[in-house]
Amino acid sequence: MPYAITYAAVLVAFVAVDAVWLTKMGPVLYRPTLGDILLESPRFAPAVVFYLIYPIGILAFAVAPALKAESVVTAIGWGALFGALAYATYDLTNYATLRNWTLQLTLADIVWGGVLSGFAAAAGYGAAVASRNWMGS
Repeated sequence: MPYAITYAAVLVAFVAVDAVWLTKMGPVLYRPTLGDILLESPRFAPAVVFYLIYPIGILAFAVAPALKAESVVTAIGWGALFGALAYATYDLTNYATLRNWTLQLTLADIVWGGVLSGFAAAAGYGAAVASRNWMGS
């Protein structure tokens, strides 16, 4: 598997779609719920680190098994499971410890993590298959 191409596809798909989600849902879902605990603008360094490392999990736990199974459905399924579990770790911890965090936000974010990660895994799988076919492997 051409890892750089696959990683780039997962990264671009994940960041692009998450940017749309955060832009549209931030003012509707997050800001009204979290209010004054949100920063006016995000700390970019930790966000960049997250966006650079999270696709590695999608590659390891979703794209690689999907390539072995030769199935985009496997990529979507494992990607969605990985995303839901990863986001659940964050969201359930916040729900357990933060006064402003709500069940609605918890559930919406966990579902979003699953959908987004499944989508990004499918994009990575597609890029891996296309590059493999293009390279004649």
